[in-house]
Amino acid sequence: MIDRATIDRIYAAADIVDVISDYVTLKKKGVNYQACCPFHNEKTPSFVVSPSKGVFKCFGCGKGGNAVTFVMEHEGVTYPEALKIVAKKYGIEVKEKELTPEELQRNDNRESMFALNGWAADYFTNYLHRTDEGRSVGMSYFREKRGFTDATIQKLALGFCPAKGDTFSREALAAGYKEEFLLSTGLSLKRESDGTLYDRFRDRVIFPVHNISGRIVAFGGRTLRTDKSVAKYQNSPESEIYSKKNELYGLYFAKKAIQQQEFAIMVEGYTDVISMHQAGVENVVSSSGTSLTTEQIRLLSRFTRNITVIYDGDSAGIHASLRGIDMILREGMNVRVVLLPEPEDPDSFARSHTATEVQEYIRANEEDFLTFKAKLLLNDAGKDPIKRAELIADMVQSIAQIPDTIQRSVYIKECARIMDMDESVLVGEVARKRMLSTGDREAEEFVRRQQTLMRREAQTQTAPATAKGVVAGSSIEALERELVKYLLKYGHRTFEFKEGREYVTMNVAAEIFRDLDADGLHFENKAYDEILDLYRKLWQETGEGVEVPVHNFINHADPQVCNAAVDILTSDDNYVPSEIWRKKDVHVESDEEILATGVPKAITLYKSKIIERIITEQKAKLSDPNLDDSQLAEITMYLSRLNKAKVQLSKKLQRLIL
Repeated sequence: MIDRATIDRIYAAADIVDVISDYVTLKKKGVNYQACCPFHNEKTPSFVVSPSKGVFKCFGCGKGGNAVTFVMEHEGVTYPEALKIVAKKYGIEVKEKELTPEELQRNDNRESMFALNGWAADYFTNYLHRTDEGRSVGMSYFREKRGFTDATIQKLALGFCPAKGDTFSREALAAGYKEEFLLSTGLSLKRESDGTLYDRFRDRVIFPVHNISGRIVAFGGRTLRTDKSVAKYQNSPESEIYSKKNELYGLYFAKKAIQQQEFAIMVEGYTDVISMHQAGVENVVSSSGTSLTTEQIRLLSRFTRNITVIYDGDSAGIHASLRGIDMILREGMNVRVVLLPEPEDPDSFARSHTATEVQEYIRANEEDFLTFKAKLLLNDAGKDPIKRAELIADMVQSIAQIPDTIQRSVYIKECARIMDMDESVLVGEVARKRMLSTGDREAEEFVRRQQTLMRREAQTQTAPATAKGVVAGSSIEALERELVKYLLKYGHRTFEFKEGREYVTMNVAAEIFRDLDADGLHFENKAYDEILDLYRKLWQETGEGVEVPVHNFINHADPQVCNAAVDILTSDDNYVPSEIWRKKDVHVESDEEILATGVPKAITLYKSKIIERIITEQKAKLSDPNLDDSQLAEITMYLSRLNKAKVQLSKKLQRLIL
């Protein structure tokens, strides 16, 4: 039996789009994804996946459920087996065993804590709306001080805890909730003097914290007193059901808007989120007043790769907050920054502007992190060479966090332009920082590649170079090398391929493996075949769309594999066209254009070459005088099938070339 905590981890990690994409090619349509149903034959897609709800539904056959039940149906396995499959995909260890009485009790305790938090939220809400104290103190604060509407107050389940120190605790006990859970959730505290309970959030307005599935895991309470000795905010402590580093305030209400708008806004506190939400800007979350964590960023990455961080115009801690930008970059996210005019904060700015005005201000004033850092820190540095050197080091440190080599290259160029520096110096420094901070052993290879690119760019005087690629006359080994190149460099990327009248989005690695596996093909070159097998293993472990680090290949124990990988990664195919050609309006193929033609072409040529060789081998057998009639007929039929396949591949190749 799988324990409840592990099951919760599996469900929390499982991205339904990611899981189902392993079995079905999904195409985005609005906020949802569509495909032809894998459970019945259909030509018109009726299978819909909703990432915001975490469910799938086929409106043709009626099947529906979540990520785990999809695996159950598709694989024909039991519920525990489906859980294991999903857990393996996300690297979650599952220890199957009979739960001990203690473990059963722990699961029961978690559910009891959830139940208590749900009851507490209702209690605080009812107290706010239905008591004189709640209306005169809490409701007046929300309405008059913060400008929250009744609809907003109700939607976010805002509340108020009585001022009398033990009112809530006594009523919770009277309702049948145990003291141990009042203490473990942090809703109540125990007096040392007599052992009686008193309320943690007494005389505070209440902000419930929902997890991604909408269950209440914690509370935040704000005092309305002006007494400096009283903490402004009081938050629930860590518990079995609440970990601050794993939760983002407002994400439950924001996730749909984040997916629709394809970016998330990050602010500081509860009221910032609520005011922005009320103003009509719903794609907003907060780290709940704590420092941003890696776990929070990864949670947000399930819904978008784009984050816009809003800083207060007069924030004294803005320099310290910049650490969060580096963390976002490290997780492969795209980050932009907006600085509000003094003395505004997101709360006050949202209350004094319409949704359209807020959105227009963000669009007009958001900057990439590099430009923002430069503007912010250059003012402090002035003409002081030491401070300017420190600024450059700070910018380089941020660039070094970016996992994508192309993005790093772009930002290195931009940093060189802003700071009027030699780009080659920055390339070396970024690589050194990356080695120190991330342990990325591809850094040296990155330096060599970038320096080669800069030399070419400086020397280029004629028309832009184009990728050599492969042609019909290429050898099997050359084609195998081409496919390995696409895996190592672009395996995590996607491209759009036209099938009939529709464009289908394909993952590079998935397409290569699908085509090779369909015919049971393995590479003849031992080094390339080893790279293929290792990449497949790592790709299956990390999941589709995740970049497989090249250091797994360039640091391989087999020297032949290592040399082959290094040779491919440092080859002329890494050419980056000069900006000269873009300025002259000379079209240079993007990576997406190259992949859309290059990958299918390489696969088709490779399969065609394999068939040609087999045909040659079979024709040679026909010259054997010892063949009997049955053997002759068998070879002839086999040749007929091979020739038909060759014709089909030739037609496909012609379409690809045209």
